[in-house]
Amino acid sequence: MTYGFAPPFLGTVSTSSLLIDAARCWRNARDAGWPAQPSLAGILREHCAEMLAPCLDSLMSLSQAALGRPFRVGKGRAISTDEHLLLDLVAGAKPPPACLDCPREIATALDCALCSTRIMITMEQAESQGGRADDGATA
Repeated sequence: MTYGFAPPFLGTVSTSSLLIDAARCWRNARDAGWPAQPSLAGILREHCAEMLAPCLDSLMSLSQAALGRPFRVGKGRAISTDEHLLLDLVAGAKPPPACLDCPREIATALDCALCSTRIMITMEQAESQGGRADDGATA
């Protein structure tokens, strides 16, 4: 697959931490019956990334749909298999159809959510570094 934006570098603690924090927050909100986006915005504020809340809500919902069961999160420093899969998917290490046994429509929607997440994380990282993401467009 060719990306318009390169997948975010997940070797940094901040990006991986952001995704794990968001996944756990999303799971807790869903289990409690709360709307996920306000909870996500609260946790993402700690990463100065509140604008990712809708994007990550969609990504988590589609990840769960692709798994065909509730998304499992770890505790403390222990990262669950589902969280590892999420990190690999966002990093582009595994394409959804190849690693998930789900209907094609869900895999396609998940792939779109992953692309959106990559773009948003890249833009957020660029903004936090005082620059802007290079979208490859030419003038």
